[in-house]
Amino acid sequence: MNENKSFAEQIRDKAAELGFAACGIASADVAPAAGERLRAWLADGAHGDMIWMEGRADQRASPRGLWPQVNSVIALGMSYAPAIDPLALATVGERARISVYAQGGDYHDVVKRALKALARWIVQTGGGDLKVFVDTAPVMEKPLAEAAGLGWQGKHTNLVSRSDGSWLFLGAIYTTLNLPPDAPGRDLCGSCDACQRACPTDAFAAPYRLDARRCISYLTIEHAGPIPVEFRTGIGNRIYGCDDCLAVCPWNKFAQAARANLAFAPRAELAAPALADLLTLDDAGFRTVFAGSPIKRIGRNRMIRNCLIAAGNSSSPVLLPLVIGLLDDEATIVRGAAIWALAQLDPARWHVERAARQPREADPLVSAEWLFPAVAAGEGGDA
Repeated sequence: MNENKSFAEQIRDKAAELGFAACGIASADVAPAAGERLRAWLADGAHGDMIWMEGRADQRASPRGLWPQVNSVIALGMSYAPAIDPLALATVGERARISVYAQGGDYHDVVKRALKALARWIVQTGGGDLKVFVDTAPVMEKPLAEAAGLGWQGKHTNLVSRSDGSWLFLGAIYTTLNLPPDAPGRDLCGSCDACQRACPTDAFAAPYRLDARRCISYLTIEHAGPIPVEFRTGIGNRIYGCDDCLAVCPWNKFAQAARANLAFAPRAELAAPALADLLTLDDAGFRTVFAGSPIKRIGRNRMIRNCLIAAGNSSSPVLLPLVIGLLDDEATIVRGAAIWALAQLDPARWHVERAARQPREADPLVSAEWLFPAVAAGEGGDA
């Protein structure tokens, strides 16, 4: 151990060596208000289908609720600041938009490897017991990161850093060591509401409060069923996640893409994929294209559902034959999304297909999809 530096300083140096852009320390009993906000958020049902958040809410509410022996929390951030504007493809309808964080290597794997390396060094150098977490356990990484001085939770509910903007992957190490805590982050959002105004589906019930049920990231990633009709147009060409509220944050001007871990560099096939290519994927093709990507966890059917919503918003006749072909897909969420996409691209063909297909559709959710455009067009419920 370098006696000229405190152990906390050495931890920060080692974290930087391992690729972390930010490192701070908080006491294990910080942020009690975060647990109260979590319980209120769950009580409102704003978590949607993410029922796994309910079962371990007490453990999530505080570090000691998960691990009673913890004394200090080491909060860490790894930059994934993009080199190009995440909103650049907003008007390119035939191209799909994938959230910046998912265009490269799976952050769970990358961050966890670095966390484990840091954890081994801490035990070897300073002793104690510890546990590492990166979005895989009931840990409130954002409030803890704020308490440790990495930044503050912005009005979009994500962490904002003075040096890395809204582009930090967060991880945490719980340790039995008693380490000196850092000063907490200070909210510097001020009167800015850019992130609130940027949301295409009005997912912010108020500043600092997100209704996941309206969030495009939730709808395209976590939500398993048909995407509610009211949000489909707002999704645009986003097929996995949404960067809009993050991308407009003024603090991003201080973020440097050079600080981003190279493992998060976008893969060419994921930076601006053609919807025409994605709509042809079967399960094997999906697993090949998205190998090593966090996208793989949603599966082929959910991805094709998302691509069909984007196709419906594209105004592209090139995609029409692919949409029609997916009306016969085995997956109900795919067939249902194909019906909506067809109605957007070719209403006349939609009427023809409805007459032929709805009477023999066995799934009630898919059959109901044939009603939505008819009702919207003022035809009533005669379909």
